[in-house]
Order: sequence, then structure tokens, then C-alpha cells
Amino acid sequence: MQATVKWVDGMMFLGESGSGHTVVMDGPPDHGGRNMGIRPMEMLLLGMGGCSSFDVVQILQKGRNDLVSCVAQLQAERVDTVPSVFSKIHLHFVVSGRNLNAAAVERAVKLSAEKYCSASIMLANAGVEITHDFEVIEV
Repeated sequence: MQATVKWVDGMMFLGESGSGHTVVMDGPPDHGGRNMGIRPMEMLLLGMGGCSSFDVVQILQKGRNDLVSCVAQLQAERVDTVPSVFSKIHLHFVVSGRNLNAAAVERAVKLSAEKYCSASIMLANAGVEITHDFEVIEV
């Protein structure tokens, strides 16, 4: 895996993934940015949410669950000192579908957290307290 981050101006950067996708990152005005893109730590949080969501959806689909929607709501806390690393992250999954089994959703969330999600496991190994919960909505 590879990526390139190029400085544009101020505190704006363009990140390009090895697969050719580009994202704008920028800082807030009080840090020299113009608020024209996502913050790098927000991107890290989104990456973890995407990684875990990918797992949960894939596990549920492989189990032939009639999945309609999966939303991961993330709440993170950072320490007040520099470096301002994450201290806690909570993922709340809202999973919607037809005749969904709550035990299957629970299993998918647990497998992602403990076995498959490289991003959350890496952050947990670095000392971030990561918690998960979920709700199932019948549609």
C-alpha cells in the first residue's frame, strides 16, 4: 500500500491513495488553514469507521442477512497534551434490515473488533480504549 500527500498552500494538502483516489485535507483558520477539507485526525477516525463497517457489512452479507443499511457513528476523545492522540473511541452501529438477528449483528461487530478490523486493532494496541455497541432496526 502506498500514498502521497502533497502540500498545496497554507495548511491544505492533497492526499492521493495508491488506487488513485484523492482527498483534500486542511486545517482550521486558527492553525493557518482555510477549513477547505477534512482534518487528518478526522480522516484517521473515518478510516477506522470505514474499516470496521466494511467488516460488519461483509460478515452480515456472507451470513445471508437481508441488510438494508449500516451506519457507524463514532465518538472520539483526545488527550489535552501534545501529541493530541486519541484516548477513547466508541463505535455505535445502527444496522437496518429485514428479519435481522441481533445475535448475528453482535457477532459481526465482535469479529470486526477482535479479529478483522486492522485499523481499530492497531489503535487498540497503541493504547486507545475502543468500545462498540449496536442497535438493530427492522424495516
